Amino acid sequence: MNQPSDGLHTDLYQLTMAAAYFDNHLQHQVGSFELFVRALPTERSYLLAAGLETALDYLHTLRFTAAQLDYLRAHPSFQNVSREFFAYLAAWQFTGDVWAMAEGTVVFANEPLLRISAPIIEAQIVETFLLATLNFQTLIASKAARLVSAAQGRPVIEFGTRRAHGAEAGLYAARAAFLGGCRATSNVEAGFRWGLPTLGTLAHSFIQSFDNEDAAFRAFLKVFPDSATLLVDTYDTLAAVKRLAASAENFSAIRLDSGDLLHLSSAAREILDRAGKREVKIFASGDLNEYLIADLLQRGAPIDAFGVGTQLSTSFDHPALGGIYKLVGVAINGQVKLKMKLSADKATYPGTKQVWRQVDANGLYGADVIALEDEKKPEKSGDWRPLLQPVMIQGVALEERLIEEEWMQADELVALRNLRWQRLQRARRRAAQELQRLPQECLQMRGAASYPVRFSQRLTAEKARLQQAFESPS
Repeated sequence: MNQPSDGLHTDLYQLTMAAAYFDNHLQHQVGSFELFVRALPTERSYLLAAGLETALDYLHTLRFTAAQLDYLRAHPSFQNVSREFFAYLAAWQFTGDVWAMAEGTVVFANEPLLRISAPIIEAQIVETFLLATLNFQTLIASKAARLVSAAQGRPVIEFGTRRAHGAEAGLYAARAAFLGGCRATSNVEAGFRWGLPTLGTLAHSFIQSFDNEDAAFRAFLKVFPDSATLLVDTYDTLAAVKRLAASAENFSAIRLDSGDLLHLSSAAREILDRAGKREVKIFASGDLNEYLIADLLQRGAPIDAFGVGTQLSTSFDHPALGGIYKLVGVAINGQVKLKMKLSADKATYPGTKQVWRQVDANGLYGADVIALEDEKKPEKSGDWRPLLQPVMIQGVALEERLIEEEWMQADELVALRNLRWQRLQRARRRAAQELQRLPQECLQMRGAASYPVRFSQRLTAEKARLQQAFESPS
C-alpha cells in the first residue's frame, strides 16, 4: 500500500533538481509532463493502460517524514541547499492537475497515458514513482491479455509472485494480470487488498513429505474435500492419474506441471473419462507462455485451464516497458512556453496533448490522432472520442481516494476492499471491451498489424517551428 512516507521513493536527481528549482525561486513555475511509451514491445501491437489507481493513491498520500528530511539534510548532495527547501518538503502536498487514460484502455506508441500540470518541483519529484508504476502494471496487463487471448476462453490463473522481482512486484503483477483478463491469482495479499479471486493447489514438497503419493492425496482431500486440485506429476504422472481415477475420492481437477503436456493431458483425459470422471478438469502449468498455450490448443490438448507464473509476472520475453516522462511545457506568469527534446532518436513533440480515437458505427476502432490539447476533433464528421480525461484537479482526485490506515476497523477495511474491487472490475471489463473493438489483424500472436496512429497537422507544424527556432537562434 502507499504510505504517507513515500517521499523518498524517487531517484536522487529528482530531489537535487527540486532543490535547484527552489533555491533559484522557480518553484511557482508550472511544468507540464507527459508519460508515454516510444515503441511497443516485440510482437505487441497494443498495450493496456494500467496502474493509474496506484498512481493516484500515491499522489494523494505522498509526504516526507521528519526522519526522511533529517536524512536529506545530512546527505552530501544537499550541503549547500537552503533550510527553506526542507521546510517546503515538510509541508509537501501534491497540488497539480492530472489527466489520464482510464485503466484498461488500449494505448499505442507515443500516446500519453498520463499528463501532469503542477508546480514544477511537484511534477519533477513524482516522476520516478509514476514511471515505475505505470510502466510495470501496463506491461503485465498487456502480457496477461495476450495469454488470455491464446487460451480461447479457458481460465488463466496468475501465480508468479515467487518468480517476480520482489514481493511488491508480485503483488502488483497480480492486480495487473487480473485487469488484463486473468481469472484469479495465487497471491493472497492481492485477494485481501483488492478482493481478487485466489486459487491454489499444492506443491511437490507436500507429496514428498508422505511415504507415498496416495497417502498425500488422501491427507489433502481430508482437509479440502471435493474442491481440491491434485498435483499428479511428482513421480509417474499417468500412474497417479490411473490410481485417482480408480479411487472413490472426489476431487475437482488434476494439475500437470511438467512433461509433454499434449500427450499427458490427452492420456489423462481418456483415463478419467473411462472411469466416469468426466467432470474432473485438467489444469496445466510449467513455464507456459502465450505461444505454447496457443500451440497446445491448436493441436487439440484437452486442457481446461492454465496457470502462468514466471512468463507473466516478469513479462519474460520483454521484461521492461520503455515508458518515459517528458517536459512538454512551462507556464510562467500565465505565459506558456512549449518544450521539446531534439536528441537523436529521442526527440519529442511539444505541448500538452489529447489523443482522439475514431469509432465506427459498429463500435470498432479505426485510427488515433495525437493532437494538441486545445485542438478540436480531427475531422468534422465521424465519431472521434478524446481519451485523456481529468482524474485529479489541484491535488484533489475526482474519484474519492480511500487509503488503508493502521487504525481502520474490520468493516472499514471490507468497505475499502469492495471499493477497490469495483474499480478494478470496471477496468477489467473496459479492457475486454477495448480488445474486442480493435481490428482483428492487431490481435495476432505473431506479425500483428500496426494500428494507425498519426500526429495532427498542427502539432507536426508546431514541432517543426520549434525545431527551426532552436537550430536557427536569432
